[in-house]
Amino acid sequence: MTDAVLPAAAAPSEASVNWGRLFLGFGGMVIGQFMAILDIQIVAASLPQIQAGISASADQVSWIQTAYLIPEVVMIPLSAYLSRLWGTQRVFMMSCCGFVIMSVVAGMSTSIEFMIFARALQGFIGGAMVPTVFATAFTAFPPERRVTANVITGMIVTLAPTVGPTLGGHLTEWLSWRWLFFINVGPGLLSLFLVGRYGDFDKGDRSLAKGFDWFGLISMTVFLISLQYVVEEGAKDNWFEDDIILWLTVLTVISGVTFVWRTLTYFKPLVQLKAFSDRNFTLGILMTSVSGASLYGGTFLMPLYLGRIRQFSAAEVGTTMLVSGLAMFLTGPAIGRVVRQLDARIPMIVGFSMIAWGMWLGHDINGEWGFAEFAILQAFRGCGVMIAMIATTQLTMSTLPQDMIKDASGMINLSRNTAGAIAMAYLSTTLTTQTAVHMNSLASRVTIASVEAQQMIAGLTARMEQLGVSDPAGAARKAFHYMLNQQASILAFGDGFQVLAIAGALAAVMALFAKPVPAPPDPLLSEAH
Repeated sequence: MTDAVLPAAAAPSEASVNWGRLFLGFGGMVIGQFMAILDIQIVAASLPQIQAGISASADQVSWIQTAYLIPEVVMIPLSAYLSRLWGTQRVFMMSCCGFVIMSVVAGMSTSIEFMIFARALQGFIGGAMVPTVFATAFTAFPPERRVTANVITGMIVTLAPTVGPTLGGHLTEWLSWRWLFFINVGPGLLSLFLVGRYGDFDKGDRSLAKGFDWFGLISMTVFLISLQYVVEEGAKDNWFEDDIILWLTVLTVISGVTFVWRTLTYFKPLVQLKAFSDRNFTLGILMTSVSGASLYGGTFLMPLYLGRIRQFSAAEVGTTMLVSGLAMFLTGPAIGRVVRQLDARIPMIVGFSMIAWGMWLGHDINGEWGFAEFAILQAFRGCGVMIAMIATTQLTMSTLPQDMIKDASGMINLSRNTAGAIAMAYLSTTLTTQTAVHMNSLASRVTIASVEAQQMIAGLTARMEQLGVSDPAGAARKAFHYMLNQQASILAFGDGFQVLAIAGALAAVMALFAKPVPAPPDPLLSEAH
């Protein structure tokens, strides 16, 4: 049995659009989108302060992030159904309002249990803001203006994770960690006002409530929560050596297969997977995953290296990371014009190649790297991520019918976030395992008995004697072992950058298999005619 297919709403024409209302309403949604994405990373820089403020243990404090991310992945695909049911404006405002309220509750937390509860609700309720903005960029704007809207959303997605840790560190230093959450109130209220007054983009279809797929919702929820937990917690629990991770992986596979089966056979599915029959959409999802892995993976590796190896202060880390954000911000407007004039596959290949090259530069990282070396790497990576993301989104959505756009937007954001989480988990494991591998290799080549080691230890011993250390020989041996471990860690970081480089290169190759699509209309040419 199949349900009647409603005719897709026609794309708006340039002449029929009230540009003032559209830009104000869409601008309000963009503010909410930035706030939601920023909130994931803004907390990362101040976890030690939050831990002290609510008397949490080191194991518990990681759940401040995990409790936000796990429920969020459930809402991302669900938001497409809800916006079809109630309309984009109502869903976004409910999501934004709940996000702001739970931000205040999280900021007032006095215990880790209360904080985790607030963050879980904040992530779940606020999870609808980001995908609804992406969908609106393709449904409310006429074809000749969609690239501009795509550029705006792309700049927000890439810039927010980059500036988040820097802004969070300064807020905690100037005020307190509670303002990491209270800061959402002002932008949230502005977003609610603009969207409530100007954001009436579409109408809902209440008939979708009949025959709601509760079984599909349960299987999807179990699948996504299990998957996200395994990805988030697997690295620290030694993956399948931990019984919980092992059985949750089994549950992930079973519930995932069940959800796909239900979606393909139920007459009114919760998520429309038929978009995957479009070759460009399927390839686009894969390449979006790579860009998400590069965005979040690079944002994970760089601050960790700068703090752990180079001993940079929070301000120095923030300054170095801002190079990437600045590169993305400056690239966005220019690439929008390029995408309008070229086959989207060309900027995709260029963007992913730049990601691969920038990450490959990190393969040769060493302990002497300063700001200039990191700036070059960040500039290549930042420009590449922005070019690849905008071109990939354009190609992924361009061949889909209008009635699939909302579901496609949810799946694009879900693939980006999930790939980012997987990348960070994999990189965390890589750093641990490869550090041990390189340490064994270095120790076998440079033993304490070797001439080079003896000379180095002799020099270190003399230095310790000058410093007046009570046991200069013992201190020298400890320093020697520390130097070996430091070098092993540097080599492991190089391996991590190499993994991201290979992924970028593979994505560039995948772009060759996409079907060519006509370049979107240029609004300037349209106005001339």
